[in-house]
Amino acid sequence: MDKKFIYADNAATTQVSEEVLEAMMPYFRTEYGNASSIYELGRNAQLAIEKSREKVAAAIGADPSEIYFTSCGSESDNWAIKGICERLAPKGKKHIITSVFEHHAILHTCQDLEKKGFEVTYLPISPDGFVDPEDVKKAIREETAIVSIMFANNEIGTIQPIDKIAEICREKKVVFHTDAVQAVGHVDIDVHKSGIDLLSLSGHKIHAQKGVGAIYVRKGLSLPNLIHGGAQERNKRAGTENVPAIVGLGRAIEIACANIPEKAAKVTAMRNRLIDGILKIERTRLNGSRENRLPGNCNISIEGIEGESLLLMLDMFGICASSGSACTSGSLDPSHVLLALGLKHEVAHGSLRLSIDENFTDEDIEYILETVPKVVERLRAMSPLWEKLIKGEDIK
Repeated sequence: MDKKFIYADNAATTQVSEEVLEAMMPYFRTEYGNASSIYELGRNAQLAIEKSREKVAAAIGADPSEIYFTSCGSESDNWAIKGICERLAPKGKKHIITSVFEHHAILHTCQDLEKKGFEVTYLPISPDGFVDPEDVKKAIREETAIVSIMFANNEIGTIQPIDKIAEICREKKVVFHTDAVQAVGHVDIDVHKSGIDLLSLSGHKIHAQKGVGAIYVRKGLSLPNLIHGGAQERNKRAGTENVPAIVGLGRAIEIACANIPEKAAKVTAMRNRLIDGILKIERTRLNGSRENRLPGNCNISIEGIEGESLLLMLDMFGICASSGSACTSGSLDPSHVLLALGLKHEVAHGSLRLSIDENFTDEDIEYILETVPKVVERLRAMSPLWEKLIKGEDIK
């Protein structure tokens, strides 16, 4: 009998869809020209890049001239923050505002800049996972160069009050960047209406391949060159373009943003079944807001177990899940996001993130809800921590 297989880690990465792969294939074999070449094969490649640029722009309410292709969301984050800081530091603006639960692409970039003389304010989050716009407002000062707050958190899925934060930054004349890697294709985004200055996105979260992303840069805002050595990406990012990946990103974002309300309603209903079912297990808690979260995100802490053991045992049953961010899955440290919510170390260690998409079925949900309680029961039976918990003993 074949082993059951359910992939419930779409926040980490997604499978390249058939439609995306089909769009990419000609650019591997027949339309393989260098987009910088002037003959027809090269012109065809350049045309494909520009069509994809139009698709990415349309998906987030931008102009094509405001879109630059990158290798990933982390590169886009680095370019946005370091680029603005490089531009504004000579004017005395060496202060950055971000939050304590950003992706490490933001946090590590800020930490690197701190070593170079920049000051960073790390805003706290509420117990249900939100940045307070008033905290942003209070933190802004004359020397603030940029505010960077993620659109939706990659671990607990909370969707931030981006419009309010952007409005505050606009009033204070401070550049506002948002890491929207988890949000693009899942919630409606209009950068012009929201007043966003810079936005990062990535292809492999929306069924495109790994290794391609983009950054939106508001017209009138200039970033320094990321890579020197060629005229690609309007002289900003040298290097021969990855045409198949760019074409794939264009097709993927076109599909992802075509029916967001319908898709979100379907996925949210399944997600809620997951949340309700797992919360029936004794001593569990939902991390993040129930309402204002990404449609496919379910993050629950389960006391009395260790996250790594949970994931390994779920894998034996054919379920792929996560205990936190994919970028830190090799770490034994508890999630910085969950600690920022105020969870104790031992509770944060026992988190389970299930991230589903529109390809899930009711049968998939049922299998997860049948399997997780069995696995938790088995792990708790082996756990001395669980014995202490149910006896009410001190576990410090």
